Amino acid sequence: MIAYIILIVVVAVLLIGVGGTMFLRPRGMHGVRRSRNGALDMTGSQTAVKDDDIETGGGTATATATATAPAPPAQRPAEPSAPARPSLEKPPPSAGRMVRLRARLARSQSGFGSALLSLLSRDRLDDDTWDEIEEVLITADVGVTPARQIVSDLRMKVKVEGTRTPDDVREMLRTELLEQVETTASRALRTQRHEGRPAVILVVGVNGTGKTTTCGKLARSLVGDGETVVLGAADTFRAAAADQLQTWGERVGAQTVRSDKDQADPASVAFDAVSTGIEQEADVVLIDTAGRLHTKNDLMDELGKVKRVVEKRTSVDEVLLVLDATTGQNGLRQARVFAEVVDVTGIVLTKLDGTAKGGIVIAVQRELGVPVKLVGLGEGPDDLAPFDPVTFVDAILGG
Repeated sequence: MIAYIILIVVVAVLLIGVGGTMFLRPRGMHGVRRSRNGALDMTGSQTAVKDDDIETGGGTATATATATAPAPPAQRPAEPSAPARPSLEKPPPSAGRMVRLRARLARSQSGFGSALLSLLSRDRLDDDTWDEIEEVLITADVGVTPARQIVSDLRMKVKVEGTRTPDDVREMLRTELLEQVETTASRALRTQRHEGRPAVILVVGVNGTGKTTTCGKLARSLVGDGETVVLGAADTFRAAAADQLQTWGERVGAQTVRSDKDQADPASVAFDAVSTGIEQEADVVLIDTAGRLHTKNDLMDELGKVKRVVEKRTSVDEVLLVLDATTGQNGLRQARVFAEVVDVTGIVLTKLDGTAKGGIVIAVQRELGVPVKLVGLGEGPDDLAPFDPVTFVDAILGG
């Protein structure tokens, strides 16, 4: 009986175990696998859960957060910095410039001086030799009348002194040339303020002689001497003249007064420049004037008008006539025309370092009765120098 009961219990337990297992196992569940992210993926009759849905709680949210996060503020492009203003140049003083440029002058004038020394050193000075000396002087643009005067003086000295050593010849010629170059008129530029007003300098001459460049170089020289300068661009008939003059002024800190209209009235610009100089208490007002109009009469009338208009505010202290030293006798003709209209007080000889003949200094002073005050001895900005007779003659003679 007991054994029967035990058998029944064992059978019942086995049946319950098998049935429970079948009841608990879902239909169609054949196995499990891991998704690529490590989550369980159950396959079979149940609807599978996709990998993307498993990642929704993490990756998608992160992507959404990244997509909706405010973008970092765009970096503003750096504003272009203003171009640095060029530093002002500091010109050297005018004193001693011609001495420094003496070697350059000597190279350009050596033919003139050496020819004279060679002729005067001959053992016998006959009429033919004196004629050759006179020809050399005329060729050097001394002019016919001054050349004859020099030859006459030299002949007298040779006759009186008799024998001549090379040193005697050099000294004799040097003395004669100095006498011809020297003048009683002052070569100093009047650049001092007076009666509480600036000195006014008109720069005149034919276009092509280096007039505007001379005006700019002179401004530079004056600034180097410690003067304050205002430039007046009254050459309104040449488009590039005002720009050129302004460039010269900007390099040394000199203000340029100009018109914003083409072919403006030159006298009006000159008047404004002088007014500006007075208001700013400048030391010097430099006015670059026109050098070419339709006719000679137009040019001369305009220059006369400029001078008269300026004198309504203050006096004109200097009228500098710029001449190209290479033009020789043609330059002298120009000088005569200008001297008839404006009271020329000084000559500026440009390009004296080129093919110019040194004798033009003697000729122009004799012709106009005014001194050469400045000479241009090169194309550099500081190659304008106060004229010094001794340095000039020594350079001609190569001494």
